[in-house]
Amino acid sequence: AWAKTSIEVFICHDDMVWSNGAFMDPDFYRQAIIPRYRELWTILKRAGKKVLYCSDGNWIEFDDDIADAGADGFIFEPFVPLKTIVKKYGGTHVIVGSNVDCRTLTFGTRVEIQAEIDTTLELAFKCPGFIFATGNHIPSNVPVDNAVFYFDYLKAHWTRP
Repeated sequence: AWAKTSIEVFICHDDMVWSNGAFMDPDFYRQAIIPRYRELWTILKRAGKKVLYCSDGNWIEFDDDIADAGADGFIFEPFVPLKTIVKKYGGTHVIVGSNVDCRTLTFGTRVEIQAEIDTTLELAFKCPGFIFATGNHIPSNVPVDNAVFYFDYLKAHWTRP
């Protein structure tokens, strides 16, 4: 049905792992889940749609499988190592993420927030299709001062060298 719409990008959000990784045998993912992604995404891709894969938790052991199944990009939280994804896919895939964790925004200091933004920007500027996003997004309990600092600092430094 989505292939027949005017959407240009489809987000497949499937929380298939936990924060520590797979909760089932990885072979099961590769035999039962990943092939279904490929089948569903092939329909979308034939219709000219881009597919962004999104999952909470740490799915790094499946990054190659997901890319091979046809994902054009990845949306993830800090459990997935940004540096690894940038190194492998930064030049070919859309990357939506960062090293900024919502827990740092909620309970951290400005120095900690700045450090997470800075380490992200070092990697982000290497990627033509990078979208800065905070892992687990920005919940309502983030102190306003931290949120304002985050946005102001990011805006002031979001310029490619």
